[in-house]
Amino acid sequence: MCGREPLPVLGQPQPERADAARNRRRILDVASRLIAERGAHQLSLDEVAREAGVGVGTVYRRFGHRTGLVWALIDEHERRFQAAFMTGPPPVGPGAPPDARLRAFLRARVDRMVAQQDIYLQLELGASKAGYSGPYWIHHTHVAALLAEARPDLDAGFFANALLAPVNARLIHSQLVERGRSLDEFKAGLDALITAVLHAPRGGRPGEA
Repeated sequence: MCGREPLPVLGQPQPERADAARNRRRILDVASRLIAERGAHQLSLDEVAREAGVGVGTVYRRFGHRTGLVWALIDEHERRFQAAFMTGPPPVGPGAPPDARLRAFLRARVDRMVAQQDIYLQLELGASKAGYSGPYWIHHTHVAALLAEARPDLDAGFFANALLAPVNARLIHSQLVERGRSLDEFKAGLDALITAVLHAPRGGRPGEA
């Protein structure tokens, strides 16, 4: 029995082979570098395979198409981001007051989208699910929970959508590039929006007189 690998558990994902994991890491690293150098719209799976030193078939089998590879890059960053606000240090993570966590979370979300802005722009322009994918609703649940803690009288779900709405790649790009606002100015605007929500009249809900 010694030396035998454990059998996979029924219903659990198959463990990734070491060579497959190394290939995946090389592919993602190369794709990330090429996007940073040339933009997501010029990403070529053939070039990624060549630069990563793997077969083209390996890339296509693993990711399917360019959008699949881009989503894999997004997913990797999303996992780290979720770990930060779920279990990381305050103020993004637990341990700070809800209003401070709310501001820190939205600011961190802006930083993340700016860091991968070209990827997000391509996804938002080319796929309707980009704005309301699984990660969006995880973020929405988190923001709604913080709002409910800070202002239990408000409609947390509605205002969570309202606070997340400005944090999208197209609006950020428009504000920073087309209108010439600085990143600090954009974040200050978000802070003002959060303050307005948290100081809304007591008992007010959308649709109420």
